[in-house]
Amino acid sequence: MYLRCGEIGMFTRFCRLCPGLERSCTKRKMQRWTASLPTLKAILKDARRHTCPCYKYGLLRNHIRKKSILCEALQHNLPPFTPPPHTEDSVYPMPRVIFRMFDYTDDPEGPVMPGSHSVERFVIEENLHCIIKSHWKERKTCAAQLVSYPGKNKIPLNYHIVEVIFAELFQLPAPPHIDVMYTTLLIELCKLQPGSLPQVLAQATEMLYMRLDTMNTTCVDRFINWFSHHLSNFQFRWSWEDWSDCLTQDPESPKPKFVREVLEKCMRLSYHQRILDIVPPTFSALCPANPTCIYKYGDESSNSLPGHSVALCLAVAFKSKATNDEIFSILKDVPNPNQDDDDDEGFSFNPLKIEVFVQTLLHLAAKSFSHSFSALAKFHEVFKTLAESDEGKLHVLRVMFEVWRNHPQMIAVLVDKMIRTQIVDCAAVANWIFSSELSRDFTRLFVWEILHSTIRKMNKHVLKIQKELEEAKEKLARQHKRRSDDDDRSSDRKDGALEEQIERLQEKVESAQSEQKNLFLVIFQRFIMILTEHLVRCETDGTSVLTPWYKNCIERLQQIFLQHHQIIQQYMVTLENLLFTAELDPHILAVFQQFCALQA
Repeated sequence: MYLRCGEIGMFTRFCRLCPGLERSCTKRKMQRWTASLPTLKAILKDARRHTCPCYKYGLLRNHIRKKSILCEALQHNLPPFTPPPHTEDSVYPMPRVIFRMFDYTDDPEGPVMPGSHSVERFVIEENLHCIIKSHWKERKTCAAQLVSYPGKNKIPLNYHIVEVIFAELFQLPAPPHIDVMYTTLLIELCKLQPGSLPQVLAQATEMLYMRLDTMNTTCVDRFINWFSHHLSNFQFRWSWEDWSDCLTQDPESPKPKFVREVLEKCMRLSYHQRILDIVPPTFSALCPANPTCIYKYGDESSNSLPGHSVALCLAVAFKSKATNDEIFSILKDVPNPNQDDDDDEGFSFNPLKIEVFVQTLLHLAAKSFSHSFSALAKFHEVFKTLAESDEGKLHVLRVMFEVWRNHPQMIAVLVDKMIRTQIVDCAAVANWIFSSELSRDFTRLFVWEILHSTIRKMNKHVLKIQKELEEAKEKLARQHKRRSDDDDRSSDRKDGALEEQIERLQEKVESAQSEQKNLFLVIFQRFIMILTEHLVRCETDGTSVLTPWYKNCIERLQQIFLQHHQIIQQYMVTLENLLFTAELDPHILAVFQQFCALQA
């Protein structure tokens, strides 16, 4: 921290304010800022001594040799400042947790690390945050600036750097910068200081692993993504034997789930056999399955399955580059288990028809992502017809999941493509995620990546239409202004066309907002249903509610609220009236009340 012109006197005046601030803290007049009291009290404690120990670490010395110049510089009189009063629409910063990983015992051989609540620690931390904020777009420059921090010989700098980077990466509801920036920054730091920083990073990773049982699920997700990406840049080398304790735990516990998810992410960045080679044989139970396509009509035992003969005909037709009409002609012979619901054309919801078509098409297009995308595009009309109803959309997703059950990445990209091409809608994806078919995989990371991606697509769609509407209104306003200066009849015709466009866009905005609201209603309703079932079952069986599944589910609910809080706030009244009512179980209602309290 470097003091600029006038800040020396300001620091002195701040010291005079300290007694009053301490009285305010004691009388609890600063309840809104109680989350910051440890920081404030630490500053007050050092200021009260009138000797800032930051000088010990060389953090405030830069101004001393220029004191005579600064004292003669132009002085500025700051005008009085009156804080604005509280109003209903006042926006306050989110609560912030002071993140600590290390203390002085973690580096016994190097310089002593300042105490967790000392003002020196906060000053160093703030300076490192400022360096990252200034240079985050250039990882090499940022890393060089961090390792060149002034006074680095008097502090365990590598420990401070690692702690600050993880503090930003784990910040809720979202880190200040994109997640991959922190990965590339840590890689660059390891290259600059190969003899020291990798050891500190390994120590930090071990500490985070040991704390997985109490770590927030959102932070666990980011830990998984960072660690797998980091390993891929260092030949996937890690002492997996040190984590063998996870092999004897419940597979749904945080540690074995973490290792399983890391290995699955590593496979995305490598290949299946490589992952089997890098871990000891004892970890085979946690290794991902071979990501191959599961085609139910492919072996001899499938001859008796309904639709087997049609699947063979479809395979021949696909290979001979059949048209959509020819595919419809083949599918017309598929019997409908829901015969009462079938229409004369035979194109209403028919689960067997969807199963035969989707299974065969995805099997033949299984060679790569591009082959699968081309298949969806070529037979888009068939997909739209078969998945015309809500049940049809849901069944398309079910069959796709059956085919690619062992390949989470393929599932994610296919769902994304189906939403973009409007084969399925966002509500169908939400219902599918909470369906019984996905109950075994409900807590897996890829499921929640799909759900959050779906929500973001819906939000972007609404924002895009709203932007188009605002631009059309602005264009109309400019034409009105121009017409006031020039009497032009042709502009009347232009205004009429523009007004019609605005009306159409207004209808599209209302429709999109209705879909958006419905999506959140579906998600929260499904959360309430599965959590209520769990609570009732535990009460009936006399078992503890606090299972690993419950912790994961309740924190996923919190994650939805936090990551999409700006959109959800628009529908707070609807959610409170329809879903989060007073009759709801207190365990679930507490999450909604906590979210409401953020804006209180």
